[in-house]
Amino acid sequence: MHARKYIQDLVSKGRHHFTTAEAVEAIGGNVDAVRAQLYRLKKQGLIAEPFRSFHVIVPPMYMRLGCLPAEQFIDQLMHVLGEPYYMTLLSAAERYGAAHQRPQISQVMLRKNRRSIRCGLVLVDFIARADLEKMPLTSFNTPCGVLNYSTPEVTALELVGYPRHAGGLNNVATVLYDLSEEIVSDKLIEAVRLSPVSWSQRLGYLLELVDQPELAKVIRPFVKENAQSYTPLRRAASIPGSQRNHTWKLIINVEVEPDQ
Repeated sequence: MHARKYIQDLVSKGRHHFTTAEAVEAIGGNVDAVRAQLYRLKKQGLIAEPFRSFHVIVPPMYMRLGCLPAEQFIDQLMHVLGEPYYMTLLSAAERYGAAHQRPQISQVMLRKNRRSIRCGLVLVDFIARADLEKMPLTSFNTPCGVLNYSTPEVTALELVGYPRHAGGLNNVATVLYDLSEEIVSDKLIEAVRLSPVSWSQRLGYLLELVDQPELAKVIRPFVKENAQSYTPLRRAASIPGSQRNHTWKLIINVEVEPDQ
């Protein structure tokens, strides 16, 4: 069997990914000869290699990307690597209709950080959260299988927990305004209990800022009971003269202006 026939057979079975080891086993011959065949297919744009020895088959509709969209191979790649994961931050917000513009980078949460992936025009950024396996998730179907996403409630907390990865606090507040429509109070309490209390302090403040007082009220008892000290709204040294919000025990060291 030749490599081209091999990938045609995979597509006929609804599969769009394979490893080098799987190709060697199916095609036969030595590793170098199979790699040479795969290299030629890659040069022709028929396959791409987002991760070493992990290949995706690129249909004509995605030739301009030079790769499959990240949403169509991340689950399979993480399965090969044996790593739990979920789509997070702006990628998750977009899934829930809360991104004002399509994120340029797909964001994936792992237990430990990894180097970003660039595959053609497709970019994937990895963020680390050691306790990610405790997080409630939602799964969505894709043309190539399923994909795990953080729930709207976990997404909201992670947006304030990782603002640098979400375009800064102004953008976080903007996204929260739309995301709040998907947040369920009982599930928010569950997510709050799984996250650092400082995230709840910031989230409660921002929810009030974007006119979501009922959701903020859900978080308030948790903050009152668990927040032992004041924390800055933005992770930075406190600015002399910064105001303090006593409800959320926050040092307001930055002015947040959501785009609504």
